Amino acid sequence: MEVQLQPMDRSHLEAVAAIERACFSHPWSQAMLAEALYDDAASFIVAVGEDGTVLGYAGLHVVLDEGYVDNVAVAPPYRRMGVADGLLSAFERFGQAHLAFLTLEVRPSNAAAIALYEKHGFAQVGRRKDYYTDPREDALLLTRTFERP
Repeated sequence: MEVQLQPMDRSHLEAVAAIERACFSHPWSQAMLAEALYDDAASFIVAVGEDGTVLGYAGLHVVLDEGYVDNVAVAPPYRRMGVADGLLSAFERFGQAHLAFLTLEVRPSNAAAIALYEKHGFAQVGRRKDYYTDPREDALLLTRTFERP
């Protein structure tokens, strides 16, 4: 399947909100996603299939030379198709050109996501305490640094 990455806009909100509900225990609502589109420090991209179906999305918040990857998510039927790899690769290219590092958070029990991020050069650097109700699920912080030419 041919997949295109494009900037997220209002036409994608319903599909992205559905992906949020399918992927996260505390999903962003459609209204929260719409508000995020107007955040000057944020960029959201969607992966769209040949028929226009939104397969996944990801967000990136940038402050100075620091990037924070937000909610890389792929709809369950399209996992294992390289969609998440494509989304992360887009952020890596941006990071290589413009950032000192990218950071993200993931549940420690999400082994598949951790493996994906580590494949893309992210390394565990700590935990965010009291993020989830279960202390065993304190979010792992992963960072990818970029060398300046």
